[in-house]
Amino acid sequence: MRCWQPSQDATVVEMSARGVWMLTAVVQVLVLVGEAEQSSTVQQAAVLCTRGFTQDDYTLELDGELAEGQPVLNVTFRDCDGGRVALKVENSPHFSVSDEGVVFTLHHLHLLEKTQLVISARDLQSGLVWKTRVHLQIHPHGNSTKPQINPGDLTLTEQAPDILFPWRSMVSKGDGTLLRVKRDWVIPPINVPENSRGQFPEDLVRIRSDRDKNRMLRYSVTGPGADQPPTGIFIINSISGQLSVTKPLDREHISNFHLRAHAVDMNGNQVENPIDIVINVIDQNDNRPEFLHNVFNGSVPEGSKPGTFVMTVTGVDKDDPKTANGMVRYRILSQSPMSPSSNMFTINNRTGDIITVAAGLDREKVPQYTLILQATDMEGSPMYGLSNTATAIIRITDVNDNPPEFTADRFFGEVHENRVNVIVANLTVTDKDQPHTQAWSTIYRIVSGDPSGRFSISTDPASNEGWLTIVKPVDFEQTRSFTLNVQAENEAPLAPGIQLSRQSTTTVSVHVLDVNESPEFSPNPKAVKLEEGLPAGTQLTTFTALDPDRFMRQTVRYSKVYDPASWLKIDPVKGEVLTIAVLDRESPFVRNNYYNATFIAFDDAHPPASGTGTLQIFLLDVNDNAPHVFPPEVEMCEKPDPNAINITASDPDLRPNAGPFAFELANHPQDVRQNWTLSRLSGEHVQLRLKTGALASGIYQVPIMITDSGHLPMSKKSFLKVKVCPCDHHGDCVDMERIMAMGLGTGAIIGILICIILLLVLVLLSVMWMKRRDKERQAKQLLIDPEDDVRDNILKYDEEGGGEEDQDYDLSQLQQPDALEAECIKVGIRRLDERPLHHDHQYPLRSAAPHPGDIGDFIHEGMKAADNDPTAPPYDSLLVFDYEGSGSSAGSLSSLHSSSCGDQDYDYLGEWGPRFRKLADLYGGGHD
Repeated sequence: MRCWQPSQDATVVEMSARGVWMLTAVVQVLVLVGEAEQSSTVQQAAVLCTRGFTQDDYTLELDGELAEGQPVLNVTFRDCDGGRVALKVENSPHFSVSDEGVVFTLHHLHLLEKTQLVISARDLQSGLVWKTRVHLQIHPHGNSTKPQINPGDLTLTEQAPDILFPWRSMVSKGDGTLLRVKRDWVIPPINVPENSRGQFPEDLVRIRSDRDKNRMLRYSVTGPGADQPPTGIFIINSISGQLSVTKPLDREHISNFHLRAHAVDMNGNQVENPIDIVINVIDQNDNRPEFLHNVFNGSVPEGSKPGTFVMTVTGVDKDDPKTANGMVRYRILSQSPMSPSSNMFTINNRTGDIITVAAGLDREKVPQYTLILQATDMEGSPMYGLSNTATAIIRITDVNDNPPEFTADRFFGEVHENRVNVIVANLTVTDKDQPHTQAWSTIYRIVSGDPSGRFSISTDPASNEGWLTIVKPVDFEQTRSFTLNVQAENEAPLAPGIQLSRQSTTTVSVHVLDVNESPEFSPNPKAVKLEEGLPAGTQLTTFTALDPDRFMRQTVRYSKVYDPASWLKIDPVKGEVLTIAVLDRESPFVRNNYYNATFIAFDDAHPPASGTGTLQIFLLDVNDNAPHVFPPEVEMCEKPDPNAINITASDPDLRPNAGPFAFELANHPQDVRQNWTLSRLSGEHVQLRLKTGALASGIYQVPIMITDSGHLPMSKKSFLKVKVCPCDHHGDCVDMERIMAMGLGTGAIIGILICIILLLVLVLLSVMWMKRRDKERQAKQLLIDPEDDVRDNILKYDEEGGGEEDQDYDLSQLQQPDALEAECIKVGIRRLDERPLHHDHQYPLRSAAPHPGDIGDFIHEGMKAADNDPTAPPYDSLLVFDYEGSGSSAGSLSSLHSSSCGDQDYDYLGEWGPRFRKLADLYGGGHD
């Protein structure tokens, strides 16, 4: 028999330098040899292999408490190289089986009684199924208490469970010899506390195989935490098989590790099947409970009974919830305000449900409570548990426990008669419930005093006031006042046990004010039936109106408002309607035999009130119109085929004063009866036929006598206009011939001439308007002052040249004025295009002066003469002055030189506008 196992002799492994030891499970792995043992050298025949489980039943004793992922036992299936099979636990959701036959738990279990598992193996190709049963029994000492471990310990001492070696099942051969079957081996989970502060690496367990006695083996582990992320947490000594952890573990990050141990020889050949190693991280209380929210909001109706649910608060702890480290308990630390009691609420320490424990919740007194909550782990232990706090805000919601109450026992209002949709009175109430809720909003209802529904009450949503409004007109002459009983209610029903108070009902007195009402015609409209043709001055009827104001002494007057044909008049006092013209039923103002006229009645109040009435006159027809031929014009071909035309008559009168008609050709002229004949078709229609075979083109007037059938029949000669024209093969008149036959009438010619004249007038007006616009444009251009023209212009001034000394003038003419011709003796020269109105004024003459001493006297005399001369300027004149004198004490202006001092600033000239910018550039040093 061969096996590989953790160190069998020393089961106690040193865990830290401080002497804290941990008892590891002595894991003995039983491996049954899988090779067939020869029972006899004589028998060499092959043994027949049967597929199936090696046992039909397994029996196992174990503790009542099983950890998650804990292996229980191995079941062995002999496949005989028949193909893959799938193993499955049929009857329990708490266990599972691996492909290697390891039965393990799916979660933490507490076995209370004997349990039976059914494990099946199903061939994936053929579908064949094999089953075996596993009987799990509770160990007699399974309920013994375990030693208590302090969560603060750095290491964890755990008693390893007893190692259950698989039974060595023996299979009998055909010859009676036994065959031993190899079994897999199972290691119970290894428990390692988190947050260990020991020296690392810490030894966990030693893995070894009994085959290392005669050969050198190497050990290795694989899986997450070893060679897979997070790598390097667990290491194994490849020679000794010592498995160690290299750093502290965190259960909240990874709660367990699943590793596989391997044993190979120095050539890398596998000497044992890999084994599964489960390392559970044992929790420590290293996390405080955390509330899901810092502030929880809840609500509860006011007046709630004790025990009413309010809200649920929740706190979570990252520690293991299956241990005391993660078991959270709740409690209330404080309540604000403490009214009417300091303990209005309580909390379920396990679930976090907050409920009421006292009566007296009143929103109108305390609208909101604030609770400080605490969550503590270690099942609420104040000594060992970690705590955290949160706030719970409980809002007391409103219920309708306060009915609305009127602010007064009686309200007053007034309304004018005949007015509608006006507010008569404002009703005010008070309600202690929360504003703008259904428990606060008021509905007003008229209980009595308004049987006809003349009033209604609407509610102002902002102020909760009631607006008493009149919706039907009231009559002062019938009712002068109303007394209404009004009740106020909320939209929401009152809470149980609450009744309406006496102040929820009030009385409203409404006073009706009298107004001046309009007179009313009765009936309106008024219909009368008369024959047409009544002469002027005939009284038709009396159309009067009544004044509703019985308590006012007023006089009613009448007048006509609408009479389209001007046939009627009304007596202003009596209201008698008379005719002023003959009534004609055939008038265009008559519609469907009715003639409508409107009259007005007004009283003598200030201001007066008026009302209108309509008089409908139904006119009966009389035979007052003679019939005439219809249509008045017809067309006929020169050679008609057929040569007959159907005609009828038109009579504005109604039957029996109209048709049937009698038609007859007139006796004159005589050729009428020679060319035409009439044939009666009916009482309304006749046929006009042409006696001759053909007629020349032209227009023919055919006189026809037509008589109606009225009482005292009326007759009239009508002329039928027959246009005879040449026709095409379809029987239609040729267009040109038709136009020539018809000709243009006088009206058409006049219309064409008027259009031509209008067009000429429009053309002339357009031309005149354009010329006038051009003149106005030119005049506007001339009126523009050049000084006002702001456009930049280049103005060229005459050059003055140098001073007096630089000019070559002949001054002898100024010094010898006597030598001038007689025509130029005068100082001024007038314009030749103007003729003065007065005689030529004599300017003073100056004789030749040897020196300039008399120049001043001469100038003064010239100024005096110019002031008295009516022909002197303001006329445009060129004034020529005489001798100015020789020499000058001031010297010549040519001696002046421009200053070019460098400290003078001429830049300010640029601010004076474009006219001075050039000077600024010249004197300021600017360059263009």
